[in-house]
Amino acid sequence: MTGRLEMARGTRLVAVLTLMVGLAACTADFRNHGYVPPEEDLQAIIPGIDTRATVEETVGVPTASGVLSDGAYYWVGTTMRHYGWQKPQVVEREVVAISFTETDVVANIERYGLEDGRVVPISRRVTDSASGDLSFIRKLFGNIGSLNPAGFFEE
Repeated sequence: MTGRLEMARGTRLVAVLTLMVGLAACTADFRNHGYVPPEEDLQAIIPGIDTRATVEETVGVPTASGVLSDGAYYWVGTTMRHYGWQKPQVVEREVVAISFTETDVVANIERYGLEDGRVVPISRRVTDSASGDLSFIRKLFGNIGSLNPAGFFEE
């Protein structure tokens, strides 16, 4: 009888250790997308003096440029938090905008963050699935919430 009791305890120990390793594996992963010039590089640009060419030499080619009227330069940097199977969440977004006059001289340098407005998706690519809102991973892990860890310790 002692051997069976030790085997049951060993099985429980393995189950608890597996559960602890599984929970430890569910840590948040932060990913950075895009590029925003450092503040010291932006301080080197002087509105009213620097031109479009000197901006490109100082901070590099922009992520995007305006196509409507002024042809401003935009740099966008985003930090996304990925946690397990949950939808990625925007933690930080920073936009640097450098606008120019009609003669390509720097008119203004502006910096925007999430606190300045609402989250605007830069690019959205959506593929509709036939199964609705449930992804494969959500279906796979859908019953984890009904698991009762106390059941492992009952004899």
